[in-house]
Amino acid sequence: MPKSKSRKSSKNPSGGGGAKYGANIGQTSGKTNKTIGVAAAVLAIAAGAFWWNSNQASNESQAAVEQLAAEGSAILAQVRAIPAQGNEHLGIGAVKRYVEPFPTSGDHASSGVKAGFYTNDLPKVNLVHNLEHGNIVIYYETPGDAALEALREWGSLYRGAWDGVVVTASPGLGDVVVMTAWTKLLRLEQFDAGDAAAFLDAYRGRGPENQVR
Repeated sequence: MPKSKSRKSSKNPSGGGGAKYGANIGQTSGKTNKTIGVAAAVLAIAAGAFWWNSNQASNESQAAVEQLAAEGSAILAQVRAIPAQGNEHLGIGAVKRYVEPFPTSGDHASSGVKAGFYTNDLPKVNLVHNLEHGNIVIYYETPGDAALEALREWGSLYRGAWDGVVVTASPGLGDVVVMTAWTKLLRLEQFDAGDAAAFLDAYRGRGPENQVR
């Protein structure tokens, strides 16, 4: 009786074939890591370029304000110096009636508002807190497109907690723009960018609580 042919054993999937697939997985992971690394580097470069461009634009804008301030410095002789009316913090919900329609000091809320350009009328008890922190508070209604463009730019440019600019609407002013700092006030019957910039440069960041300029 002829001997039966022995069957060839099947390949173990964990043997040579398994090693093959394992190698592929390793190669794919390496390529993926390289791709991720390149993408991260590109993003880092893009972020750095964006920061540099933003910082450059900010520096140029500030230089432009300083140039305007130099041109309008004569207006500082017309700034009203108003005696301080106190600086205590009011209790939550407390009401305060100020002597001046655009207060430059006095008892006030324990918190201010974020620097920026606002289209609504902000509470003066909060704005006085901003003044105490060295912010400039500017009141406007309808001073014209050029004035509004400048005010928006300054509200965006100066956002610091101790040297920011708050621009707030104030019904009834018409063309007039009122600029305030701690115990200082300048009323511009017609907005002039040089005059306004001179006030900003003279008093921004120089409040009584923490002078940073």
